[in-house]
Amino acid sequence: MFDVERFRAEPRRLAVARDVARSTLVLGSTQSPDLVDVAAVEERGVELTRRRGGGGAVYLGPGEQLWLDVWVPRGDPLWMADVSAAAEWVGAWWLQALAGIGQQGFDVHHGRSVPGAFGDLVCFAGRGPGEVFHGAAKVVGLSQWRAREGALFSSCAYLRWDPTPLLALIDVEEGARAGLLGDLAPMAVGLAELEPSAADVAGVRSLLLDSFPTFGVTEPSE
Repeated sequence: MFDVERFRAEPRRLAVARDVARSTLVLGSTQSPDLVDVAAVEERGVELTRRRGGGGAVYLGPGEQLWLDVWVPRGDPLWMADVSAAAEWVGAWWLQALAGIGQQGFDVHHGRSVPGAFGDLVCFAGRGPGEVFHGAAKVVGLSQWRAREGALFSSCAYLRWDPTPLLALIDVEEGARAGLLGDLAPMAVGLAELEPSAADVAGVRSLLLDSFPTFGVTEPSE
């Protein structure tokens, strides 16, 4: 995973498009390692890692999602001390890019996080500030990590939402796993399920990077 220390040393606003080389299970910063079915992770050759931001677990597959990390240093016009409000511009940024491929009808969650029944377990089951929804279904998940130097926002949208691979790596009884699958299936939706053209990951990524807000950014002095 990308070293957060690289961001902490960055004096200017920065957006980085990311992907994984192999299937990866990412735990939130406060999630217990006991959550993981270690045998299943090893059997499937899945990488296990942990992010600095909080929230539930996320499953990543090569080329299966659109993932961008954004660093905002303190003193930047986008920096906000209010943790909930600080992420809302990220959702607005995504909305602008999605509109560029003809996708409409999205909303950004404002205010505090609402994990609901399963958000502490699975990221895409809850509602957090700045996250993007289509009706009741999450489209863009977002986590935030803050340090004295600034804030790191990690945003992710699946091309197709399927909680099955993630739940296969969680240490729960088979009966409970089947029930969780039924509960989680309608809680999110993939970009390509809403708009087939969104399957062009490179195109949507370019829209996001091209529309990354640049106001207030100054070039470093010589």
